[in-house]
Amino acid sequence: MTVTAAQIEQALQGYIDPYLGCDVVKAGMVKSIDVSAERTLIAVEAGFPTAGYGARLCAALAEAVAGVPGAAPAEIALDTRIVTHAVQKGVKPLPGVRNTIAVASGKGGVGKSTTAVNLALALHREGASVGLLDADIYGPSQPRMLGCPGRPDSRDGKSMEPKLAHGIQCISIGHLVEEDTPMIWRGPMATSALEQLLRETNWHDLDYLVIDLPPGTGDIQLTLCQKIPVSGAVIVTTPQDIALLDARKGLKMFEKVDVPVLGVVENMSLHVCSNCGHVEHIFGAGGGASMAQQYGVDLLGSLPLDIRIREGVDNGRPTVAVDPDSLATREYCEIARKVAAKLALRAKDYSSRFPNIVIKNS
Repeated sequence: MTVTAAQIEQALQGYIDPYLGCDVVKAGMVKSIDVSAERTLIAVEAGFPTAGYGARLCAALAEAVAGVPGAAPAEIALDTRIVTHAVQKGVKPLPGVRNTIAVASGKGGVGKSTTAVNLALALHREGASVGLLDADIYGPSQPRMLGCPGRPDSRDGKSMEPKLAHGIQCISIGHLVEEDTPMIWRGPMATSALEQLLRETNWHDLDYLVIDLPPGTGDIQLTLCQKIPVSGAVIVTTPQDIALLDARKGLKMFEKVDVPVLGVVENMSLHVCSNCGHVEHIFGAGGGASMAQQYGVDLLGSLPLDIRIREGVDNGRPTVAVDPDSLATREYCEIARKVAAKLALRAKDYSSRFPNIVIKNS
């Protein structure tokens, strides 16, 4: 019995990708199917980094093909192609940056910056080229969290080269002032500084620029959403009711300015005693899941309250960079795959394909 490409495609439709939430054919990942008596060659293209997932994906697809009677063993050629996705209307992507991901929270103290730095590192670990912008003008923390103090270099006296730390590019107002210097600026000065950091930094061929926003829904957030391209947003909260109240405000803000919310990360979801192993939900339980369900977005993951995560960022040694085999790192990588996969399903940006029309008087 001769097996056809249509039969193979139907078999592949039975595999639901855990990060995309749909089958690989519907997601447009299957580029070609070549069937012969000796082998079944399938070309697959992922729109998100798959360094930690590619082997599992290929094995699952090969197993799906094996279920087709008479099919030759499958060979899966997996490639990754991360493209630029659409942003707010009237805003163009940044030079050297394909996608921007804003990490936000409604209030401080929920571990947003810690989540942002480990998310950026997890995306890099998955195989993407990643940058991190510390957009908290008043309370910059990323230079310490990444262990990369000092001023950035400038080749032309007008623009800045991003700092490099643990394989990712980064910039912060904290790189331009002393750590204990307060930024006593009014809103317009702070928003102007943010725009300069973004547009005057020579980002080098980034798949993702993760933007660590300050807490709240004020000038910085509004400037980002109105003037700066944002491909998607991630909301960080704890299960605590007070944190959820403010996290909802952050989510609604992004909805109002047409920035898609990729999902919710619940931080400090539980604590495991290091002495006896007792599990306790210090800040409550299920808050992030209920918020995600209420607003029709995904719960991207739940992170523990772990002293090692806190110690890591305090000492410039974030968990994902220095403890790759830890449970926390695995959870950050799961969140990173879900964020990138959700973004891969968004509309693509085609503005670069259209030429600029210039009218001249002759």
